[in-house]
Amino acid sequence: MDLFLKAKSIRLRSHSDKLLVAVEDRESIALVRDGSAKNTIWTIEFVKGKNYLRLKSCYGTYLTASSEPFLPGVTGKKVGQMLPSQCDKDAMEWQPLRDGMQVRLRSFSGEFLRPNGGLPPWRNSVTHDIPHRQKTYDKVLWDVEVVETFPLQCRLQSDSAFPRSTSVSDAIRQKQSAARLREYF
Repeated sequence: MDLFLKAKSIRLRSHSDKLLVAVEDRESIALVRDGSAKNTIWTIEFVKGKNYLRLKSCYGTYLTASSEPFLPGVTGKKVGQMLPSQCDKDAMEWQPLRDGMQVRLRSFSGEFLRPNGGLPPWRNSVTHDIPHRQKTYDKVLWDVEVVETFPLQCRLQSDSAFPRSTSVSDAIRQKQSAARLREYF
C-alpha cells in the first residue's frame, strides 16, 4: 500500500512492458505499449477502513473485477470498467500486495489482475485469475509508475460531457499570447 500513498495517479506496467488502459468504449480494459495516451493514467482512491484501493479511469469509470468467465471453459474472469451505480462496490476494490518494487492487485474474490498475451482473443487482454504455476505467478506482478500530474479528463471527439483539461504550460502560453495581443492592439 505504501507504493500508492503519495500518488494521486499512476500507470500500471505489466511484465511484458505494456500498460493497463481504459478503452474508449468505457467498458473494456486492454494493454498498450504507448504510454502517452491519457487513458493509461489511473486515479487512486483509497477505501476507508480497509487496505484496498479503487482505480478510476479518465472516463470516470472504475477498474472492476467480474465473476463472468473471460472465455467459456477457462479460469480467467473478465475485468472491465464500470460506474459505481452499475456494480457491487466490492468488485471495484483491489488489495495491493507488494513484492519488492512491484505489486500484485487482488480482487474481491482473491484472484489477481493478470495481463494476457498470445493469439487473439488473449492478445492484449486483462483478466483476474489465480496463478497455478510459478511462471504465471510472476505474470501478475505490475510496476507502478507515479504520474506527477493531477488526474486528467479524457475527451472523446463526440462527447462534450468531459471538458478538456489544460496543463500549467498551456495556461502560461495562453496568458503570453493574450499579452502579445494586448501589446499589438
